[in-house]
Amino acid sequence: MVLYGTVLKEAATINSTHMKKTLLLMAIMFIFTLNAQIGIGKTGISGIGSIIEFDGNTSNVLTDNTTANKKGLILPAVLDTPNFGAAGSATSNVQNGTFIFDRLTKKVRFYENSAWKDMSDEGNILTLVPFAGSEIGKGVIIGASSSSAKGVLVLEAADKALVLPHILNPDLTVINPYPGMMCYDTKSNSIAIFDGINWNYWK
Repeated sequence: MVLYGTVLKEAATINSTHMKKTLLLMAIMFIFTLNAQIGIGKTGISGIGSIIEFDGNTSNVLTDNTTANKKGLILPAVLDTPNFGAAGSATSNVQNGTFIFDRLTKKVRFYENSAWKDMSDEGNILTLVPFAGSEIGKGVIIGASSSSAKGVLVLEAADKALVLPHILNPDLTVINPYPGMMCYDTKSNSIAIFDGINWNYWK
């Protein structure tokens, strides 16, 4: 988002022809990444089974828990979880494996077998930065050219998965965690979720 804004700002200062070429190149690069594996904060991918990997991930050996990474993945904070899946709603077609931070219940929730499951205790939403704009489009799909699932980011692949950021002791390491942050704790070998008050761990 920052890179896109910077490119547009610079493009506004140059002539129209060059701007069109720049935007075309950006569109081609975006389309190319739809079916590719993506490394964020790193130059390569560790395995063939991942759609997205983050810098600082450890190996698949359980005793390998050393990482300097202090950044997690922040889930979308939504207000209308109870209406998810309602016929005709903007958020219908909820797919198993959907994660959100529910601003109403103040909990991280996971959609599985046609039901929402709470993954955290009641948290705190006071530090959330409210979204002032309106949602445009159907979100970004990575791993496939299309998907029936709706979300801000949809990972769609038959043989690849999301690899969460690895953090050693996130409750001690992450300074000022944001509500809805999720990572893999390499100390406890579990998924760690911050709800605005506490870190919750799932094995």
